[in-house]
Amino acid sequence: MTLAYPVLTERPPAMRVKLTPAFCKNVTAEPGKDRSLYWDSVMPGFGLMVTTSKHKSYVIQYRNGGGASRRFTLSADALTLDEARREARKRLGDIERGADPVGDRRRERAAAEANTTGTLEYIFNQYLKRESGLRSIAERRAVFERAILPVLGNRPIADIKRSEIVKLLDQIEDERGPVAAQKALQFLSVLFNWYAARSDDFRSPIVRGMARASKQERARKRILTDDEIRSLWKATEAPGPYPSLARFLLLTGARRNEAARAPWEEITDGVWTIPATRTKQNAEVEIPLSKMALDVLAAIPKMGRYIFSSTGAKPVSGFGHGKKDLDQASGVTGWTFHDLRRTARSLMSRVGIQPDVAERCLGHTVGGLVQQTYDRHRYLEEKREAFEKLARLITKITRG
Repeated sequence: MTLAYPVLTERPPAMRVKLTPAFCKNVTAEPGKDRSLYWDSVMPGFGLMVTTSKHKSYVIQYRNGGGASRRFTLSADALTLDEARREARKRLGDIERGADPVGDRRRERAAAEANTTGTLEYIFNQYLKRESGLRSIAERRAVFERAILPVLGNRPIADIKRSEIVKLLDQIEDERGPVAAQKALQFLSVLFNWYAARSDDFRSPIVRGMARASKQERARKRILTDDEIRSLWKATEAPGPYPSLARFLLLTGARRNEAARAPWEEITDGVWTIPATRTKQNAEVEIPLSKMALDVLAAIPKMGRYIFSSTGAKPVSGFGHGKKDLDQASGVTGWTFHDLRRTARSLMSRVGIQPDVAERCLGHTVGGLVQQTYDRHRYLEEKREAFEKLARLITKITRG
């Protein structure tokens, strides 16, 4: 019994031959054509397509229920001729019963694409493109790549449940503490709200009561004691960008990323000028470096553009690994690089630096709107004296 396959009766001009394994192996496209079709004389609707680049595919030509001509392809690399014939025979039988393999394949691809473009990782990458100007974008990327995407990245964002987020936060809190879990929750909430503003249907699964750290915990108060400063300073005698960065942060009170990403060209005549594009308050900050801070820089080999770098081509990153080494070498734990900034500010008060000068040393805005508008004094000399006093106190502490 012969099936009445709904094959295409008006085929495009093509060769009609009996396909054999030897023919399929050696055949090439006809001269002057990008691709050639060789229809099988044994099985109607079945053939071999060959391109000028010698790529080969078995094809099944048919009409779907609406009468449109469609061509379904099978990989010639994955199937032998006999296997392809058997597959084609099965497909043509399914088509006779109303199947549409080309339409099914298109729907599968569309579903796969929709699933990919709807994942948390995809949405986060779109967020990065749109919000690339945020000063905290590097920190957000790091938190997502380290703690969130490995767990939820391939999940469709609309399917992520509140219980999954709670489980993730539990894991982060157990491994890194409540402040780290709170930071992950904060950035995840921002992403969900960003996406919700662009979607007709999405609603953020994050609700009140999911916070992992109290306001007191989030507002850290940690400063290093004299003994800890002494131990850490001793540990930073080791070569490398992270020991130098730790010393520089303590001597300048700078923010970690502002220092870590500093290029050499920002240092001129002993003054480190951080452009507004790299500061949290979007204003230029001038830091007159103490002799001690300049000595730290002088000991760093100039390998490229960036001061604190392993290669010179890009600034240091992966601060957790660098800090872990410092913890082991110094025996000081439970601190962050930002705690060095707080420690520096506290030491300034200890040596009698006026609060408004100390705040300016850290790049903080001082005074109300009127003072900010009319007081254009740069306070360079006052800040220089403050940093020298800070350096002398650190010298006294580190020498015991």
